Amino acid sequence: MKKNFIFQGVFALLILFAVGGCKVNDEYTHEVYKPVYKSFDAFRNSFQSGPAKEIQQAGKIYFKDNYLFVNEVNKGIHVIDNADPSNPIRLAFYELEGNVDMAIRGNILFADSYIDLVSLDISDVMNPVVVSRLENAFPDVLPPYDQSLPIYELDRTKGVVVGWKVETVTEEYGGWGGWWGGWWGAEFAMLDGAGPGGDNSAGVGGSMARFMLNDHYLYSVTTPWVLKTLDISDAANMTPVDSIPTWREMETLFRLENHLFIGTTSGMIIYNLDDAAHPQYVSEINHINSCDPVVVANDIAYVTLRSGNACANFSNQLDVIDLSDLQNPRLLKSFPMFNPYGLGIDDNLLFICDGAAGLKVYDASNPLAISSNMIAHFQDIDTYDVIPLDGILILIGQDGLFQYDYSDPQNIVLLSHIVIH
Repeated sequence: MKKNFIFQGVFALLILFAVGGCKVNDEYTHEVYKPVYKSFDAFRNSFQSGPAKEIQQAGKIYFKDNYLFVNEVNKGIHVIDNADPSNPIRLAFYELEGNVDMAIRGNILFADSYIDLVSLDISDVMNPVVVSRLENAFPDVLPPYDQSLPIYELDRTKGVVVGWKVETVTEEYGGWGGWWGGWWGAEFAMLDGAGPGGDNSAGVGGSMARFMLNDHYLYSVTTPWVLKTLDISDAANMTPVDSIPTWREMETLFRLENHLFIGTTSGMIIYNLDDAAHPQYVSEINHINSCDPVVVANDIAYVTLRSGNACANFSNQLDVIDLSDLQNPRLLKSFPMFNPYGLGIDDNLLFICDGAAGLKVYDASNPLAISSNMIAHFQDIDTYDVIPLDGILILIGQDGLFQYDYSDPQNIVLLSHIVIH
């Protein structure tokens, strides 16, 4: 009888909260992110090319036909003549708002620009020409923010969101329903890679890439919950051809022959590309929530997991995964790391950007003994991503753009360094 009385009392109290409200104060004040808009016309006519600039916040890197393309996060692309890796020459800067990723096929550079996909003819790298812009290719993309505050009053019809401003807002509680309504009324967006040759060959990107080329198709996880396939055979008429939703938050893409390996915050997904326009799911393997780039060689996948605010994880490690049976990928071993980001592999040489712990180089001929086979460790640089290419390692990090000659793995030599200011 006593239990019944308690239950009825609690139930009545809940009804009181829900219907009548419980007002301790009439108002509450809190900080929010409010979007900064740019008109669609101004945004879509803002591309321009100018003289070389200092690199200030480097992102993705891409190599094609002796040119290096370095992303300046959300601002554009630096173009560097890298015919002589010992003496890279900065040539130009392409101003492209909201750019994070890029890929090059033949003479055409494909780059994201917040919600759009842009194609540029770079036959003359000093005079790029906009070929076309696929509007709303990535409609859910927003500029990054630290998610410590909610986004408030987001209205995408007002223009492209190009930034955020912190404002203090005061709202009425209106009871429990009003309090929750004030927060539900805000929209919480949880969304956070002579000129190049005239053939259709693709360039090479780093392991943090979210763009991946396959013949005349471009795969993208710019919107992290959707794998998009775009037909880019005609750069003037780029066309979406497939869109595959997933419950995993996708981060990076790596292609090896006819398979696509997707690094996500909760595991690796494998797709078959026999039908290039429509990737087919093969399998997946889980891991703890973590930021997750992946590279593959010799039936082995190497996956770095790192901690951090955006990764919701406290583990830092290298996972080695057996891919001899693609239907059943199997974790072989994990090795502790400091805070690893991108990685690359060339034959049996494994390069790992271990964040502030520097660049680590391993002999991976025995994947089960990685940690005991370190060849070199460059400790005094803060590293982000690498491209190993025919004996030359291209590395980007907070301290700049570095290039190393690793043709003799026992005597890896620094060739050049462009400082980030």
